[in-house]
Amino acid sequence: MEKWEAAYVAGIIDGEGSITLTRMHEKEHRRPCITIASTDKELLIYIQSLTRGIIINKKNYNPNKYKNSYTLYIKKKLDVFNTLQSITPFLRIDQKRERAKWILNNYDTVTPRNGKYSQELLNEKLMFEEKFFKL
Repeated sequence: MEKWEAAYVAGIIDGEGSITLTRMHEKEHRRPCITIASTDKELLIYIQSLTRGIIINKKNYNPNKYKNSYTLYIKKKLDVFNTLQSITPFLRIDQKRERAKWILNNYDTVTPRNGKYSQELLNEKLMFEEKFFKL
């Protein structure tokens, strides 16, 4: 991603996106996720071409009154980390910039590659999540 593209994506995330930790399945630990919601699918397709991810159509219960809306989900760890590394210097919203830095600096230290947690590492992971949501 070029610098100007990273700055553009950061602006979109500042305005219409979120940087969070989410669960893909009920009983698993949270993992980083970037989402961007929009009624402009063309915009999301462009950002998807830079960041990867998937676009989901949102259910529109009243199409006569509301536009169709879509959400781009960036869930794969490598895609999330690459995106965060590119956009973090350009984020203007303090909470989003701090969350991006927190993930980049701490997520790997509390997440074992094999997915097996010792009690100590599990406690660290839970503290990581707790501090993240306080940012």
